Amino acid sequence: MTFDLQPTLSGELLQLRPLQPADYAALYAVASDPLLWEQHPVRTRYQEPVFQELFQKSLESGGALVAIDNSTETIIGSSRFNGYDPHASEIEIGWSFLARSHWGGRYNREMKHLMLQHAFRFVDSVLFLIGPGNIRSQRAMEKISALRDGSRFDQAGCEDWLYRIRATDFIV
Repeated sequence: MTFDLQPTLSGELLQLRPLQPADYAALYAVASDPLLWEQHPVRTRYQEPVFQELFQKSLESGGALVAIDNSTETIIGSSRFNGYDPHASEIEIGWSFLARSHWGGRYNREMKHLMLQHAFRFVDSVLFLIGPGNIRSQRAMEKISALRDGSRFDQAGCEDWLYRIRATDFIV
């Protein structure tokens, strides 16, 4: 069975669907908040030229999803499946961000839960790469029972902490 990198997933609070070029303005309206990126390794993602590059790479990835608040039907963020490795039976979830109005755990928890539930139909392990200074994201990983499992260096030589959830540890 081939991994569907861009499913449409629905939960109580939000829906995830494939990112489309027409989503640019609504997603940039969320991403233009500098506080979203204050702990991220790329702190300038709120700047439009930097966000344009992220958005283009997200489209090209073939795994990007937008998060839509069910109560308002507005885009509130994004996440992405990446690096599917069928031999290792793993995939990465990352590049996630939500509007500050939706911080606090419920929306992020549901977004990750929907993505994990989907991923574990295809793989045994899901990875999350988090910058060492991104305390908010590290805590979010702990809230969904991800365990720190070492670190990796990206193409630019920056360290990322690796968090992992195995299918055997995932509670539906």
